[in-house]
Amino acid sequence: MIYRITNVKIALDADVRATAARMLKLAQSDILDVHIRKKSVDARDKADVHFVISMDVETKRRVPFGQLVEAEEFAPIEKVALRARPVVVGLGPAGLFAALTLAEAGACPIVVERGRRVEDRKRDVSAFWAGGDLDETSNVQFGEGGAGAFSDGKLTTGIKSEHIGRVLRTLHECGAPEDILYMAKPHIGTDKLTVVVRNIRERILSLGGEIFFEHCLTGLKSENGSLTGVVVKNACGEEKEIPASAVILAVGHSARDTFEMLMKTGVRLEPKPFSIGARIEHKQTLIDRSQYGQFAGHPALGAAEYKLSARLPDGRGIYTFCMCPGGRVIAAASEKGGVVVNGMSEHARAAENANSALLVDVRVEDFGADDPLAGVRFARAWEQRAFGIGGYRAPAQLVGDFLKNKASSGAGSVKPSYQPGVTWMNLSECLPDFAVQGIRGGIEVFDRRLRGFAQKDAVLTGVETRSSSPVRIPRGESCEASLSGLFPCGEGAGYAGGITSAAVDGIRCALALMEKEKK
Repeated sequence: MIYRITNVKIALDADVRATAARMLKLAQSDILDVHIRKKSVDARDKADVHFVISMDVETKRRVPFGQLVEAEEFAPIEKVALRARPVVVGLGPAGLFAALTLAEAGACPIVVERGRRVEDRKRDVSAFWAGGDLDETSNVQFGEGGAGAFSDGKLTTGIKSEHIGRVLRTLHECGAPEDILYMAKPHIGTDKLTVVVRNIRERILSLGGEIFFEHCLTGLKSENGSLTGVVVKNACGEEKEIPASAVILAVGHSARDTFEMLMKTGVRLEPKPFSIGARIEHKQTLIDRSQYGQFAGHPALGAAEYKLSARLPDGRGIYTFCMCPGGRVIAAASEKGGVVVNGMSEHARAAENANSALLVDVRVEDFGADDPLAGVRFARAWEQRAFGIGGYRAPAQLVGDFLKNKASSGAGSVKPSYQPGVTWMNLSECLPDFAVQGIRGGIEVFDRRLRGFAQKDAVLTGVETRSSSPVRIPRGESCEASLSGLFPCGEGAGYAGGITSAAVDGIRCALALMEKEKK
């Protein structure tokens, strides 16, 4: 028998099995297994930080109370016969799960990825961070695993979908820690994501999928408004056409050349609001104390995180994004001559600093033009301005100096983690005025909510422009674009905002494609 117990308050050091036995009035020997379904930290009262859990308890005998439940199972993907092999472009979270869904259905997808395998990509990125040249094919944005492969690996999402459980289960089966299945704020970490991504790739291949790395989409073929094939270019510059009547386009938010190609091909695009800002970096111990009080440093809690947002006087939003506890700020450029920052953490979240994006809304009217790629040009201009100051040594400033509009000359107690290094300056030189004013106002507001946020020697490093796509590829209820047979998917198409939502959208688009392409 399996009984479900929900919303149980439990001390940080408490034994879950003993708690389950007490709740069901059983001896611990009567408990066969305890499966935690949800676990969160309640830190509203800093004098009483504790966990809140829900769990399924398997027992040897029936008890006269409690909710009896069945073991949860996921139905397998239904096998289908399609008119032709589908093509998936891109192997970020959306592309990986689209390709896996198609492969599990027996559709033997053909996958093309402009970058390299995740293990090769990791070496390329490390070389760039150490001061080497930027590889425009293999970097934080491009390659197997997508931008999410170099992040905190957060799996939280605001969407509701029946596919979320399938995504989490698959990630766990492919090497992610078990706690992603029940933590209220699950994360994987960059170090473990490399293994997970590789294992998903191997599963796709074992099911009949075919993957071509270092193959960039350069064109689409169509007749009478319907897709007939794609044109791809390999690492040697050789182009070839792959016949296809159905393509899932999961290219990510940084595939700017692909957006240009789509416009020339006649695929409808729209400009979309996005965000701009910088990374703010504090000592992790400061964040722990602010969030957990006397319980800071407790091994059961790990590194504390935060999520903050506010509305500015001009109506824009200011918010933190992709907060990385015990992490580092990273160089995330994908185009030569531009600086882009992001953040990442390993699973242990054990680094000295915490960092988060501090972002201000960018409206379509800020672009200065109304064509679909105006937002791309807007973001690129600020990335190039940042590069012009110190090359790939990102512009940085102490928070106290930023609030006073005064250039910084060096670090205080918080040492910037960004590699290949920073250039101390006045960050207002490489951000639009509305973002500068918004970040200043936001820091002051957030300091009232999280003590120490406005610490004078906390570090701001810029610029961050890739939190979301500045372009949307409109699609109908069937998930198709204006070109029949083209299924825009994930963050790059404007339909997702993180690893989980992108993966869910990949599954959704794969199912929509199969429904259309059935024999």
